[in-house]
Amino acid sequence: MKKIFFFVLSFFLLNAAMAQFTRYVVRFKNKGGTPHTIATPSTYLSQRAIDRRVKYNIAIDSTDLPVTPSYISQVSAVSNVTLLNVSKWLNAVTIQTSDANAITAINNLPFVSSTNTVAAKENNAGKLSGKFDGEINHGQLFIAGKTEQLNGDYYNYGTGSLNEIHLHNGEFLHNIGLRGQGMQIAMLDNGFNNYTTLKSFDSMNANGQVLGTWDFVAREQNVANDGSHGMSCLSTIAANIPGQFIGKAPKASFWLYQTEDNASEYPIEEFNWACGAEKADSAGTDVISSSLGYGYGFDGGLPDYPYSTLDGNTTMAAKAADLAAKKGIMVFVAAGNAGNLAWRNIITPADGDSVIAVGAVTNTGVIGSFSSYGPSGDGQIKPDLASVGVAAMVQSTGNTIVTGNGTSYACPNLAGLGTILWQGFPEYNNMKILDALKKSADKYNNPDNRTGYGIPNLKLAFAKLLADYSAASGNIANCNAVINWTSKDVQTMKYEIEQKVNGDTGYRKIGTVYAQQGLVLSNRNYQYTASVSGISQGAIYYRIKQVIDTTTTGYYAIYIDSIQLTVPDLCSVTGKTGVTVQPNPVLGSSINVAIETPNAINNFSVALFDSRGSQVFSMKDSKAAGKKNITIPAERLLAGKYYIRILDDAGKIIGTGEAIKL
Repeated sequence: MKKIFFFVLSFFLLNAAMAQFTRYVVRFKNKGGTPHTIATPSTYLSQRAIDRRVKYNIAIDSTDLPVTPSYISQVSAVSNVTLLNVSKWLNAVTIQTSDANAITAINNLPFVSSTNTVAAKENNAGKLSGKFDGEINHGQLFIAGKTEQLNGDYYNYGTGSLNEIHLHNGEFLHNIGLRGQGMQIAMLDNGFNNYTTLKSFDSMNANGQVLGTWDFVAREQNVANDGSHGMSCLSTIAANIPGQFIGKAPKASFWLYQTEDNASEYPIEEFNWACGAEKADSAGTDVISSSLGYGYGFDGGLPDYPYSTLDGNTTMAAKAADLAAKKGIMVFVAAGNAGNLAWRNIITPADGDSVIAVGAVTNTGVIGSFSSYGPSGDGQIKPDLASVGVAAMVQSTGNTIVTGNGTSYACPNLAGLGTILWQGFPEYNNMKILDALKKSADKYNNPDNRTGYGIPNLKLAFAKLLADYSAASGNIANCNAVINWTSKDVQTMKYEIEQKVNGDTGYRKIGTVYAQQGLVLSNRNYQYTASVSGISQGAIYYRIKQVIDTTTTGYYAIYIDSIQLTVPDLCSVTGKTGVTVQPNPVLGSSINVAIETPNAINNFSVALFDSRGSQVFSMKDSKAAGKKNITIPAERLLAGKYYIRILDDAGKIIGTGEAIKL
């Protein structure tokens, strides 16, 4: 991830007379005279962006309004001024000029609040080598060819991809159909060199998953002709090479924005970042993943930012990132690679309080020494979370899959996983998903300044959201408890119904309900009926356990809800209950047993024991209220005494009996 930078107005007010500074940010006092209104957002927001605000009850406000067009045109009309970019969130524009008189003229415009330098003249002669210290790929080929499918997962990951995603149990989400379908991710980076031709993106390109592009530096649509750092970051999410390299959300759709100037390092790139974030918002994106940051290492003799100002509220980038989160977008940003440098700390916009700052670990969870330290300048827990950024798999410009180090790769790895988690629970807003990620992480109860809350467990995060989402209700009618519940599942899941009555020390399992057909996570409604006849009057309790992973090695279950009902007098009256063996001694080839209960039993069990206590026969059956006759095969039984035990579907004894075989 590139070196970091950040802009504090009071600190970086440089004299406009300094000849090397030719790019400026012009801030406006207001948005007076705009032809747009808050009541008609369709003139400046996509329908998808409007729908997000409606869905999550996010108010459209003045920050959504575009910059007043007449302000832009009047600034552009000043002699020797070139308009660069426009930010409605910052209510400002960037311009380029070397004419001091032009700056004076702009400052004299009545609607201009301030004009400040943000960069020297662009230097397109060559790239600076220090932009992404300690990052990019190492040129080490990770896997020479495809491997065989290693397990029963939906994707054939290959060893490397499986190790990466398994650190988070993320393959569980892929297996239940959450692979990014219908979700949109905006990538803000330094360019996506040759993404249209590299093999990691074959599926993405063939399926039209790139929704739009824009280069805020060159002010053109082409983002495939410049830096490759963004391309490598994109591959961690979008790759689909079976048996070798599978991204974390390979079926998501993407907005690709170049905000980074590869020729120099100045705070103007923070302004570009803000423009990219608001363009992503207006387009309707769900997630922003950006492996860029600012704070130190500027060109032109600009000093590093005072670390105290990386407080989430001061820099242009942090303000924009937090505003994107306020608009309902989940924002992931790389924490930085300064862990071994004098700077050492995180960068901006990773300091944003609503931003997910991502640190780098190995695929076994060991922190990378280069990963930047927290906390933020105002003491927030930072980084927030961590993902694989040490020897992470990425696409190279040479069309091979290689490994690379950097929080730049940890960021999109986690962004992709966060995207597919949110895909499963679109009912919840961005901050609810972030909260689930944090609560599922391995250091949630003891966060630190290296990985924050730690490494998220996506299966646990899913379970926590599922428990919040699911709801149960019930009633008792005709001496039957009718239990209804709503949850989300796929056909490989199941539910176990448990009951507790007065006198029980704990819950007993009374039934199993298997999930309905379907390979993609869907909302479902279920009902289970249990008899309460013969149960003492008073409270009776039920709870529902959802087994979300039924595999032997990955078994995982969570209680999704519980309810309390009341057994009425009518149902608590005990009728005749008993077990009778006739004839006895047994004369024929079977033992005839009569079972009588006042209530129906969904699943009673019969066990036959010999005189030494060894079980020699068992069966299960069901019965209506009243008497039911069953037969136990006896032709192979030796002569002697046998004992019969009948249990109801809650494991309670209905009755016992003895039989003599002659």
